[in-house]
Amino acid sequence: MTTTKSPSVTLLSDYSLEMTGKDVPALEEAQAGIPAGTRINVTYLGNEDLDMRVNAARAVRLANFKPVPHISARRLTSKAQLEEFLSRLQEAEVSSSVFVVGGDPHTPEGPYSDSAEVIRTGILQEYGVTGVSISGYPEGHPDIKTDVLWGALQEKADSIREQGLEGTILTQFGFDTEPVIEWIQAVRERGIDFPIRVGVPGPAGVKRLLGYARRFGVASSAGIVQKYGFSLANLLGTAGPDRFVADLADRLDGAGLGTVKLHFYTFGGMRATANWATEFVAKQNAAAS
Repeated sequence: MTTTKSPSVTLLSDYSLEMTGKDVPALEEAQAGIPAGTRINVTYLGNEDLDMRVNAARAVRLANFKPVPHISARRLTSKAQLEEFLSRLQEAEVSSSVFVVGGDPHTPEGPYSDSAEVIRTGILQEYGVTGVSISGYPEGHPDIKTDVLWGALQEKADSIREQGLEGTILTQFGFDTEPVIEWIQAVRERGIDFPIRVGVPGPAGVKRLLGYARRFGVASSAGIVQKYGFSLANLLGTAGPDRFVADLADRLDGAGLGTVKLHFYTFGGMRATANWATEFVAKQNAAAS
């Protein structure tokens, strides 16, 4: 007797994770529970230096995962700094895939005002980059108009294709599947066929998740909180993305929307997120048998 995989199990296959340069000990702690070859993004934070970022990406590779270092355009002070970072990544054999993002500073610290400008330089390929991830915002951005976001996404996708690079779209996290599905449909209607990795908060404390939602301008109304499965009566409790993942998988199943996977923001820790994924798949498989 053969068992068909549930849509949730299919969606969860080949998920990706996120870590900071300071999370190498957390990576080592979680390593056994993460599937070999998993993509792990390494952030580019203002309070971390070059060595920390490169060493974290190297640790990901040595742990038998696929590192995806971030490049924060507005944090780069010069072309030379970009080239130094890429050179160090190449030396560490972790430069094949990168995620280019605008970054937090409202005022650029150097010559690049957004991620599109970094991609257009053509510098990435000179240092061994073959794949570029770019940002997507299903629920919009608190500081950028919607039409500007769509224009930027199209521009970056076109530039990536013209340069013969592999493109991926990585979305901001959210708590409601409805805007995610509508946004994916709009991406496909614009002729952008890149794989999409939908941002999902890993299991974490309810209070922490709501804090991140406010910080990043993600909608967190009572209705959406209820859909996601928060308990506002228990702010000291924890919440996992079970309901979000199951609903998203059901909506994507048979919808013909191309390759869609999950990317976990590990607010509650890498180990907790990896364990949640393993347990969730086990529960789905048990229910299907």
